[in-house]
Amino acid sequence: MINALGLLKQRRFLPLFTTQFLGAFNDNLFKTSMVLFATYAIFDDAKHEANFNALATGIAIFPFFLLSALAGQLADSHDKARIIRLVKSAEIGIMAVGAAGLVVARAGHINLGVGLMLFAVLLLGTHSTFFGPIKYAILPQHLAPCDVLGGTGLVEAGTYLAILLGTVVAGWISIDGAAVLVLVIAIIGWFAGRHVPPAPREGPPLKLNYNPFTASWRLISATMHIPRLFLAICAISFFWTIGSVLIIVFPPLVKNVLTADERVASAVIAVFSVGVAIGSVVINSMLKGRISARYSPVSVIAMGALVCVFSFLSRNWTPAPAGQLYGWAGFVAQPGAIPILVTLLLIAVTGGMFVVPLYAFLTTTVEKDQTARTVAANNVVNAGAMTIGAVAVLFITGLGVTPEDMLFLVAGMCLVSAWIAQKLHRACD
Repeated sequence: MINALGLLKQRRFLPLFTTQFLGAFNDNLFKTSMVLFATYAIFDDAKHEANFNALATGIAIFPFFLLSALAGQLADSHDKARIIRLVKSAEIGIMAVGAAGLVVARAGHINLGVGLMLFAVLLLGTHSTFFGPIKYAILPQHLAPCDVLGGTGLVEAGTYLAILLGTVVAGWISIDGAAVLVLVIAIIGWFAGRHVPPAPREGPPLKLNYNPFTASWRLISATMHIPRLFLAICAISFFWTIGSVLIIVFPPLVKNVLTADERVASAVIAVFSVGVAIGSVVINSMLKGRISARYSPVSVIAMGALVCVFSFLSRNWTPAPAGQLYGWAGFVAQPGAIPILVTLLLIAVTGGMFVVPLYAFLTTTVEKDQTARTVAANNVVNAGAMTIGAVAVLFITGLGVTPEDMLFLVAGMCLVSAWIAQKLHRACD
């Protein structure tokens, strides 16, 4: 088996890795810039901030409901590399809309700027809907079976390292700088996508169903009857529901509970991203390339316990003086800062260890001409789960539940994920 990092030297893998890395970086740079700008410059109320984050999350997820089935069919019936090039071309236009929204909002035209930014979020969700199935489904075509887990882990690690960089840059760059940079990165990503090796259709021709509702239903029905796929998709969906809640809760929690500025908020999200990347690589080493859910249950149980620890640490935090926010230096100087950052890192490490083997199940359980549709079915179910998470945050926030209390909901969901993962381990190992 090629060492997982050794895959980065292979032309059959490096262009894909680079393309998805730049796409994840750009997507997160724009979204984080938008969320931090809205949290720290537009709104001044924790409830409104959480509601805006939930709305943005819901808008980003919506295309997965509507278009995942079509995306999966197209990827399984056409050259995946050609679709990548088309998607990366569209990204340039999408980022032009998003950049305009940032600049217009900064100029004081809040309603128009926010409208353009949210429209760009919708388009980015569509972009991810068509690219998402391909970045996993193309791996079995380009890699040997013994390298699929390693490739999946690198894709996950690269994605979260890109999120890390996008988050850090968003916290330090100006709004005008972010508007320019997202366009530049989109253009570089377009060039990288042109070097992905061909991945033509395998298997018999596929008749496309363009009806999003019947296509989605048939897609899910054709996938979820396979026990190991059903369990893997359910476990992944619970994981991303947890992720959606954390993404919505983190910025208001940092601002209003940890009383820190946007640079600390970006650093907190960055630490989380580093942890998932570490977990993605660690689990590949522990499993030695074998696709197994052996460590998933204990990983997500540990994640839930650490979320509870993080909640308790937040409650004991010493807030900044009234009307002030900690900068990075002031935040790190507080006695509880290092325990909070370490706990966040461990939450993310255990999360990465949980989810990476489950994605590998999706791409190796079915025939190669069905992998994209399998990933697309997973995306539809994930989108539904994440939407439920976003709606739950809106509802629970409306009841007056604080962000630190919301974390206990996340811990409870971790237990459900562990139960599903254990069933998958027993069914497949």
